[in-house]
Amino acid sequence: MNYILGIDTSAYTTSLALVDENHQLAADERMLLQVKEGERGLRQSEALFQHVKNLPGLFARIFQRDEPKISAVAVSAFPRNLPGSYMPVFMAGLSQARSISYVNHIPCYEVSHQEGHIMAGVYGNQELLQHDSFLAVHFSGGTSEVLRVTAGKDSFFKIELTQSGSDLHAGQLVDRVGVALGLPFPSGRSLEELARQAEKADIMIPSSVSGTGFSFSGAENKALDFINKGYPHEQIALALFKMIANTLEKILLSEYEQSGFKDVLLVGGVMANGIIRERLRKRLEHPAVGMKLYFAAPALSTDNAAGVALLGSYLYQQG
Repeated sequence: MNYILGIDTSAYTTSLALVDENHQLAADERMLLQVKEGERGLRQSEALFQHVKNLPGLFARIFQRDEPKISAVAVSAFPRNLPGSYMPVFMAGLSQARSISYVNHIPCYEVSHQEGHIMAGVYGNQELLQHDSFLAVHFSGGTSEVLRVTAGKDSFFKIELTQSGSDLHAGQLVDRVGVALGLPFPSGRSLEELARQAEKADIMIPSSVSGTGFSFSGAENKALDFINKGYPHEQIALALFKMIANTLEKILLSEYEQSGFKDVLLVGGVMANGIIRERLRKRLEHPAVGMKLYFAAPALSTDNAAGVALLGSYLYQQG
């Protein structure tokens, strides 16, 4: 069996994955970067150093699996398929991928981190590849965008931006509020566990959606105000996730009214949140609305090399 190796060195996760020639995930190894307690992130230089340090250990884990034959390597080389899209952390994985390609005389596919997220969501939802186009939501610590996805000519996906956040990204909002509540960074999982302790939200954080985009800075200010006033932490957490779900509901209903798109893929770390998923399914998949929502498996919603390797497997198949 031949395999495609995927490498992703995104903001806070170092990861490697193997996908076989049948587009099935065979291995998925990751290491989170270490962030000091109370801090809300890392400088790019520190993140790059940690990626470089993590990669040898991940290669040791991956290649202890009966020395798989690697036919090609795929790597997230930049955040998005846009001119000037760049972050230093991606150089850690890109340099490894190019070296492996040169030494082994195999193809190297350089793709965007965003494409990897979309392909990770397609895994298990392959019927989306039969559609002429679909909407995608990418909500994470570095991106808050609504996208139109079609088959590409120069890349596997052609991605067009339809709406985006004007300030904070959804993942930044979650992490900032989580750290302010005394939770570790990244805060998504801990904040959801906290929100699950509230039977209902007795407080509300308003959503801010306009005709051209949306904003989360006001929501951050409101959440911090609730914290300063001593409101129960579980109530604040639940109100925050309900606000994100309400924001997405308004955005997607607007997109549906304008374009008629009913099929929506939701990816990125924020979309691993069960509270947001449950609320969106209840509201948007209601027969009165009739939208169809597709989510990545929770483990594949967060940053990972699996989607990158899957994308590489399709590109390799296409030659």
